[in-house]
Amino acid sequence: MQDISLKNGLITYYGNPAGYAEKEKAVVDKIFQNEELSQWLKSRSLTPIWMDGVMERLVAGGQITGAEVSAPLKNVRIWQLKPETDVRMKFISLDDMVREFGEPERKNYCVVYDGQLGTNDLEAIYARFNMDHPPGFTGHSLSMSDVVELYDENSSEYHFCDRFRFQEIDFEPKQQNQDMNMIM
Repeated sequence: MQDISLKNGLITYYGNPAGYAEKEKAVVDKIFQNEELSQWLKSRSLTPIWMDGVMERLVAGGQITGAEVSAPLKNVRIWQLKPETDVRMKFISLDDMVREFGEPERKNYCVVYDGQLGTNDLEAIYARFNMDHPPGFTGHSLSMSDVVELYDENSSEYHFCDRFRFQEIDFEPKQQNQDMNMIM
């Protein structure tokens, strides 16, 4: 038995499915993060991305598909309404929010999680934040009026947790216009 191997894109560490390679990156479960594996990845010109849940997904039969490998995983931020926000804004649908209070505004929310989950699938993210909270999560189970942000170094997309689905929203802070004729 080989200690560490890479076959068909799957990285195996002492017989355990530890991660997968995509282009010059390796997505590897954090439980395997150590100097030996880091050096092995480096020797193969693979940059490691350490994230939770990779091994669980591989063991559960969550095979890596071509679409998944070609669509890089994004980071996840969970936004929940601040405790001091009007209680009538909490746990309501997007339609009710817009009708009663206007579009959801970032100023009313705070980040209760920021990390990697090993998936871009909103339903899987919803399940994770309701059944098995990841380390670092400080909020309540994901509910209506919460916002899930999927982001990378280039962009962010925001999804409002609605009654039966997620709805993409514009959640970027509003830009303030500056007067270019300002006198100093």
